[in-house]
Amino acid sequence: MSFPSRISAIARVLQVRNSSESVGALYTFKQVGRKKWCSIEKDTKMDDSDCPIKTTLDVIGGKWKPLILFFLKRGPTRFSELRRSIVDVTQKMLTDRLRELERDGIVHRKVYAQVPPKVEYSLTSYGKTLAPILEAMGKWGIKHRRRTVVSGSLK
Repeated sequence: MSFPSRISAIARVLQVRNSSESVGALYTFKQVGRKKWCSIEKDTKMDDSDCPIKTTLDVIGGKWKPLILFFLKRGPTRFSELRRSIVDVTQKMLTDRLRELERDGIVHRKVYAQVPPKVEYSLTSYGKTLAPILEAMGKWGIKHRRRTVVSGSLK
């Protein structure tokens, strides 16, 4: 999926909550040039690097990170449990994605001093702020699945 189509898909789902108000505001972005994006509400031009949707996707985007976050939302989880829960992920890929999430402050890794070694992963308090985004993605996925099953276009 190209960057512009990822932007339009995520922009429909992502709700950015205003800290001073309890009501969420939906921010959408349109492409105004080859690498320029503009917020419709604020009418400000920005480079790809300034786009908040791209920033979010840099942290939680990809094939495996949203699934990892979904399973960690339940609570502390061992590496082997994550590997069994996420079908088709390799050990190397899971390790790399967990390290990236740990580096970004989303996931906490706790190592127990015992034999055999025990490692648990959990969401940090900062990582838990992604819960509304994951829930919105899940709701959209359910609606999309129903829509494609009804229309017969399920691949």
